[in-house]
Amino acid sequence: MLIGAMNHPGREPRTEMEWMAKLGLDFIDLTLEPPGAASWNVRPQEIRKLLGDHGLEVVGHTAYYLPIGSAFESVRRAACDELKRCLEVFAAIGARWMNVHPDGHVPFHDHTYCIRRNIETLAELLDLSEQCGVGLMLENVPGKFNSAAQLGELLEALPALGLHLDIGHCNLLTAENTTGEILSRYAGRLRHVHLHDNKGGSADLHLPLGTGTLDVAHHIAVLRATGYDSTITLEVFAEDRHYLAHSRDVLRELWERAPAPRTGTCEPVPMTPCCSPTAAKGIAQSH
Repeated sequence: MLIGAMNHPGREPRTEMEWMAKLGLDFIDLTLEPPGAASWNVRPQEIRKLLGDHGLEVVGHTAYYLPIGSAFESVRRAACDELKRCLEVFAAIGARWMNVHPDGHVPFHDHTYCIRRNIETLAELLDLSEQCGVGLMLENVPGKFNSAAQLGELLEALPALGLHLDIGHCNLLTAENTTGEILSRYAGRLRHVHLHDNKGGSADLHLPLGTGTLDVAHHIAVLRATGYDSTITLEVFAEDRHYLAHSRDVLRELWERAPAPRTGTCEPVPMTPCCSPTAAKGIAQSH
């Protein structure tokens, strides 16, 4: 299991990688968002070198607010084009995976239309994803895409699409945490995990582990039981990094205490890039 953190999009990736390395983290969950880490401003080769210098691996993250399901075709097209640019940047950096957030905000249109528009964008991205050698994964978000059934409307239609499970999100806008039900159905599609605490309801607080209502020990045990043994981002948003360091230590302890995984479950997710002509030879804060 590898532990990482997400860069603050208002700061340069260089400075974010420096403190992550000092904190003893394994990877950066690199979100390509303005103003400090926009896809059109970052220098992929420089980031790739810095990753090597700091001994960090990388997972690709994108802005949660890109309207990939918009009823305005020009707007949906712009969101898709931005995500394509992100795929190309992550390929040059050497990331193995990039996430995308489903879009449930399509006013005055029915649910079927919303699903169709999301699938249209995701299918187009998957075509480029295969060419770039950067796998695409879907992150669960509170609201319309936060249960196995809801995510299944997209995952079942797109077999090449991986799952990015945000356990904190599973605790929001739902009667009970949906981590277990999502893993029971889609553990085999799991590619990356986000972990942070909150107090339920609608507030995505991104608290340090143990300061909210999330049963962290239980969910870590459920996760490990699937056989998953790859990247977990601590999405703890606090200026004082002692909270992130504490969460890192809590996660390590809970992981070691969790029962050994069952055999024949999830296969480890590789961090090295795909063997693609355009994929780089190196190795990756939000929602």
